[in-house]
Amino acid sequence: MTEVLSQGEIDALLNALNTGELDVQEIEGEKEERKVKVYDFKIPNKFAKDQLRTLQMIHDNFSRLLQTYLSGYLRSLVQIEVASVDQLTYYEFSNSMPNPSTLGIVDLLPLNGSILMEINPSITFAMIERILGGAGQAYEKNRVFTEIEITLMEKIINQILNLYKEPWKNVAEFKPKLKKIETNTQFAQIMSPNETIALITLNVIIGSIEGTMHICIPHIVIEPIITKLNTKFWFSGVTKEISVNEIKNLERRIESTFLPLSVILGRSFLNVADILNLQKGDVILLDKSVNEDLEIFIGNRVKFHCHPGLRKNKIAVKITRVEKKGDESDE
Repeated sequence: MTEVLSQGEIDALLNALNTGELDVQEIEGEKEERKVKVYDFKIPNKFAKDQLRTLQMIHDNFSRLLQTYLSGYLRSLVQIEVASVDQLTYYEFSNSMPNPSTLGIVDLLPLNGSILMEINPSITFAMIERILGGAGQAYEKNRVFTEIEITLMEKIINQILNLYKEPWKNVAEFKPKLKKIETNTQFAQIMSPNETIALITLNVIIGSIEGTMHICIPHIVIEPIITKLNTKFWFSGVTKEISVNEIKNLERRIESTFLPLSVILGRSFLNVADILNLQKGDVILLDKSVNEDLEIFIGNRVKFHCHPGLRKNKIAVKITRVEKKGDESDE
């Protein structure tokens, strides 16, 4: 961050230059000195920059899928984005995690070894409260999770892992499987403390609650596919064509989608006094005549017109025409 000088400091600096206390050439010489970057040869960087960029693109896609899923599942506004992708040691990661925390130990089949999926306590409590019908507020006191809360989070993490397969398809076919959930980082020692990991940090906002979610990927786990983690390989797989089976699956999902259907018999306007004085046998006049078509609403849009009647002693309507006004398929 650039340091801002006060007016007094500026005046003192100018006076020092005028009196010769400071040498301009000496200051310029200091600026020209080469900057030295610290490098620890005991813990070398194992992820190349291009590999970290590819991991960011993969998790950008994952964050969009997860945002859509959680928004529907929690029935709340959810925003998720990748905050950073860094490489560090597992020791640094485990020491920075809060306790308790939701730590999902995940086997990244068919690869050997496990990855970690950590969800911040504030986000965990917000999810649990939304699932149980609450407003989704963070829990004020730091406490351990109950068995019921862990069971609920186990269900959510399993759903998250189903989404986690999709962004990796251009690199490898994974079948992630939740091994267990830990709440203490001391019991989640899945690798050597000095092992290099890629740490993906996601910023998660659920309603008014903000927190983080971390995905810890050890280098030793994804080493067999590390050569595929490059942008060239990634973009070569992004442009693949949609298969016939995928189109049919999409059609089946659309066809099985439920939509609300309602028929409006008519409308009438009454003042409050008339409503309070209504008695059994009173007649309310509607704005529709007996022979006039009724409107069928799909959601909040008129789609059909019909006549009321009976079929097998049940109230029914017979569609007389289709409403095409505003239909994009009209010419």
